[in-house]
Amino acid sequence: MARAYISPEEILEGIATKLTEGTKPAAARPSFELGKSKPYIPNKLQPDYNFLSDYYTSYSRKFYYITLLRDPVSRYLSEWRHVQRGATWKTSLHMCDGRTPTPEELPSCYEGTDWSGCTLQEFMDCPYNLANNRQVRMLADLSLVGCYNMSFIPENKRAQILLESAKKNLKDMAFFGLTEFQRKTQYLFERTFNLKFIRPFMQYNSTRAGGVEVDNDTIRRIEELNDLDMQLYDYAKDLFQQRYQYKRQLERMEQRIKNREERLLHRSNEALPKEETEEQGRLPTEDYMSHIIEKW
Repeated sequence: MARAYISPEEILEGIATKLTEGTKPAAARPSFELGKSKPYIPNKLQPDYNFLSDYYTSYSRKFYYITLLRDPVSRYLSEWRHVQRGATWKTSLHMCDGRTPTPEELPSCYEGTDWSGCTLQEFMDCPYNLANNRQVRMLADLSLVGCYNMSFIPENKRAQILLESAKKNLKDMAFFGLTEFQRKTQYLFERTFNLKFIRPFMQYNSTRAGGVEVDNDTIRRIEELNDLDMQLYDYAKDLFQQRYQYKRQLERMEQRIKNREERLLHRSNEALPKEETEEQGRLPTEDYMSHIIEKW
């Protein structure tokens, strides 16, 4: 496989927009639920994936599921700030098992065009807020729990099924990264897909979420609201480190093999007779070349 050199911005923007000509694919859509995911190369597109069908039909449907996870508290605060500035996902259909949820299944947290100006307390108080455990919801197969029908199965059982489904889908992905570990994420991506970025990933700790000052009680409240995401993130960090260590060990082993082959080649060259090496390195003289040209 040929090596490609691309920038971090190109791959992230490419995942989000270029590949689908303006429509963000699964891993980049904040309203997307993974559903019945097929890791690596699916045999056919699921009904919920119609928005990708034109692109993947044209390109033989050879694609991988990848995602980036984030610390749940930081992610929650970041989404609150985003919503506070007027962001909405009103156009998102939240398709599951071929249908959208009813207003009774998925009530709105606000009235009007958006939720701009909402306080963090208001954001946390809405029981229908899709920001709660968003990462688990996006990675899990919601059809296992009746989609958005909260009366389909008991809440505790529903939560456990969603968490296990999210873990399984994450484990089956060819690659996932953690925004809190940018350099390791870059290394894993490059080693997994045999690509090389032209610039190193930068670890930006001064995000909008990082600029929010919250007390310990509020942090604990956010952790409670995102308990499933917290458990998923702990699992993801452990799995991420395992994959990283495996790739590093593999790289060291490959380097040792390469070094051994180079030493063997060097020794074999040294073992050749001096006359033979000189003969191999001798170039035609100018007179000899002139004679050949004249004959020609």
